[in-house]
Amino acid sequence: MTRIINALSEIAPQYDALFVDLWGCVHNGVAALPDAVAALRTYRASGGKVVLVTNSPRPRAGVEKQLIGFGVPDDSWDTIATSGDSARAAMFRGVVGEKVWHIGYPGEERFFEPIGVVHDPVNVRTVPLDQAEGIVCTGPADPLADPSVMRPEFLMAKQRGLKLLCANPDIVVDRGEQREWCAGALAQLYTEMGGESLYFGKPHPPIYDLARRRLFALGADVPDSRILAIGDGVLTDIAGAMGEDIDSLFISGGLAAAETKTGTDPDPDALRVYLQKEMSSPTFTIGYLR
Repeated sequence: MTRIINALSEIAPQYDALFVDLWGCVHNGVAALPDAVAALRTYRASGGKVVLVTNSPRPRAGVEKQLIGFGVPDDSWDTIATSGDSARAAMFRGVVGEKVWHIGYPGEERFFEPIGVVHDPVNVRTVPLDQAEGIVCTGPADPLADPSVMRPEFLMAKQRGLKLLCANPDIVVDRGEQREWCAGALAQLYTEMGGESLYFGKPHPPIYDLARRRLFALGADVPDSRILAIGDGVLTDIAGAMGEDIDSLFISGGLAAAETKTGTDPDPDALRVYLQKEMSSPTFTIGYLR
């Protein structure tokens, strides 16, 4: 059974590095969470490394810019691994072809800008669905619309045997008080309809490989036993940590605040019922990162 803690400092000495989720942990999609920032600053001051591991479809530079806008200071983290970077590398290796149909927010064209880490990349270009060899999904065009609106296009894509590259496996996210759909919801629908979806963020291995490489690039050769994953998604952050056999800290006041009856701290009985229902076993649980 998970152990409920009151502060990161209670367990921090056990770990040399943190893999920290962003949305719902460090910021709420609108502004930084001050207690979380303070906890990460304290951890870094003790010598620990903080890798922000996010299912954002944005490249690392785009996430850095977003963090500035949210007021997350750069002295609270060391490096960033994004599902967008992992997915882009796969895309330029040609996993969904050269001609792709893009599903995403307006203004996400930077996802298709060339990157220098892929040898001999394919010439990826966006085309209409009826000309596409594959699909790249960075998110729904309208994050408030039910994913089922994509059924007609997905039926055509499935019949043509197109693979869907999902740059953000999250199903939903809370932007302040507003819950929004993410790319993972569309990929889930496509899979349920019989299509094939390829995932590159949490809980899938590619983003953890990237996070370890980013950590090693800092000069930190940290064994998995000394890494703690932190996040509010049991199906992404905690499932990924369990799959990688690393310890985890579940933030119950994020996506599952209602189910876990989290005020300052989670209700122990509600937390137990929720984790049993989700078949999840985080090492530790805290209401909010602090």
